[in-house]
Amino acid sequence: MAQGLVLVVEDEPAIAELVRLYLSRDGFGVTCCGDGESALAAVRRDRPVAVVLDIRLPGIDGTEVCRRMRAADDWTPVLFLTAADDEVDRIVGLELGADDYVTKPFSPRELVARLRAVLRRTAGPQAAHRVYRVGPVTVDTERHRVTAGDADVRLTTTEFDLLAHLMARPGRVFTREELLAAVWGYAAQAGTRTVDVHVAQVRAKLGAASPIRTVRGVGYAAEVAP
Repeated sequence: MAQGLVLVVEDEPAIAELVRLYLSRDGFGVTCCGDGESALAAVRRDRPVAVVLDIRLPGIDGTEVCRRMRAADDWTPVLFLTAADDEVDRIVGLELGADDYVTKPFSPRELVARLRAVLRRTAGPQAAHRVYRVGPVTVDTERHRVTAGDADVRLTTTEFDLLAHLMARPGRVFTREELLAAVWGYAAQAGTRTVDVHVAQVRAKLGAASPIRTVRGVGYAAEVAP
């Protein structure tokens, strides 16, 4: 049974076909395109459940595609494909609201697993309704809503899950490796820099209300500032 349509944006036909094949085997519908303009048109036309997006594209690159999607209030999950040495581009992509990334060369099975992890987060928690409060910040898991005082704060799915995980255990210090496993669903070798970038994004959106504290040499905790 089909599990939704995934848009694959990749200008190398062999890679696009490999990704299409593995996603199709896993039950996804797949449509492919090879440039940024076509990608934006396909997102609007086809309403995919997720986008697998190469950063290096002809014309409009992947980061600009992601930026335009988020500017249009389109929060479709985005998983970037990047070259191993493109750390700056990866970080920029995450800052623009991408949910995860896979570096080339990659295992197609890992890509499918990462995509499924992103979609599980997008589908929301399966546990009972929870409301977490730390200081002026409230996280409502059922409504997928974050407020800072009286103001609503718009977070990506990954940012939301990261904040909720920290606020569910206020004062508990989590290592970056623990956060990768709990929120992203994969092992530490994937790169703890991802955690730092997402924490920075959550802090920027919450401003002075942010309850996230850095514990040097350890990781992060959510707690009211003394």
